[in-house]
Amino acid sequence: MPQMGESIVEGTVTKWLKKVGEQVERDEPLLEISTDKVDAEVPAPLTGVLEEILVQEGETVEINTVVGRVSEGASGSEQPTAQAVADIGPAAPESGGDNISAAPAPPPDAPQAVEPPTEDSTPIRSSPLVKRLAKEHNIDLRQLKGTGQGGRISKRDIEAYLKAREEATAAAPAVAPPAEIAAPSIAVPAELAAAFHAAPHARFGDHRVEPVSTMRKRIAEHMVMTQRVAPQVATIHQFDVTAVANIREKTKDQFLDRHGIKLTYMPFFLKAAASALKAFPAVNASLDGDQVIYHNNVNIAIAVALNWGLVVPVIKDADQKNTIELQQAVTDLASRARNKQLKPEEVREGTFSISNYGSYGSLLATPAINQPQSAILGLGAVHKAPVVINDAIAIRSISYVTLTFDHRMLDGAVADEFLNHMKSIIEGWDEMDGQ
Repeated sequence: MPQMGESIVEGTVTKWLKKVGEQVERDEPLLEISTDKVDAEVPAPLTGVLEEILVQEGETVEINTVVGRVSEGASGSEQPTAQAVADIGPAAPESGGDNISAAPAPPPDAPQAVEPPTEDSTPIRSSPLVKRLAKEHNIDLRQLKGTGQGGRISKRDIEAYLKAREEATAAAPAVAPPAEIAAPSIAVPAELAAAFHAAPHARFGDHRVEPVSTMRKRIAEHMVMTQRVAPQVATIHQFDVTAVANIREKTKDQFLDRHGIKLTYMPFFLKAAASALKAFPAVNASLDGDQVIYHNNVNIAIAVALNWGLVVPVIKDADQKNTIELQQAVTDLASRARNKQLKPEEVREGTFSISNYGSYGSLLATPAINQPQSAILGLGAVHKAPVVINDAIAIRSISYVTLTFDHRMLDGAVADEFLNHMKSIIEGWDEMDGQ
């Protein structure tokens, strides 16, 4: 199970594209997976035969879990040697997941991640994810009884323990809580648990029921988490896009003939945003605990709407690209996102995000920050509107541009200066660069 983003801890197998016993070619799509970052196809790590499927369709496992095995060579009656077997994902416990590996699978009794022996010399069997969750929630793993294979402690065991602890706390008298739970945790699992709530009163009349898709669950969980973690404030500026609209109108046919793709407004806003991010480093920063990470790279993530959800691929080093290169990057990433062809590295390491809701006719919105980034830019539809210029009414191309920012990191003055920097570039654009 590959990791499709730095914050991803699990993925769901949505479809196997090959059956056990079928021949596969190296890099041929082998299965489809779904995470909160992207739906994607996972290629075969080598040419051979799909020998075994370990994770069935619909199952969710942690990153680095082995989901299947491919033996090298053509199909036949001979059993593959250990050296000829490639795991689809590094070997891991019953629920894990990330990356494609061509290393041979370890024997069934190979040691799993094990805690150092405790005082009573009894080893604690758990995955790195479980140990991280235990550390975040101040849980002594020796208190838990593992329900996994061989008594292994799984993520489900941690979640069950947390639920029981919360219920016990709620039922206890109103006294000061123990030190270990005195401060509320914002660790991801606790936030995710609150993303959905039962509402049986909603089931009435003529209706149908469908489970929430894996991608929608992950989007919901991430949005609930970001709303709880960050005090989000939005500032909105009116941009006069007439200069850019005129350039685009004059060059769009030639651009299509020369490059084979349409010229949109997005690369102009990307170019202006990249310049503003260099001028205001605090907007191109992320929070890691109580430390601010100032990124020297300008990696702008673009929200791409899909029929089944939302994905946010990243344009790396956007400040080093001209307008034509930015348009090519936007078109390429959006196309491959819709065809489930994005690579894991193409949805990682974003430093800033843009949501172009204006492409669907929306004039104004306040998009939610893509944690742990400090801000997200929202672009409203470019439309004709009467404005006052030198005490006279003129018809201009207008767009309302929103910057939603994390008030822990940024104040309104910096956010407004950021948008003013962008505005001066957009309104003063005089020619198409990169021709």
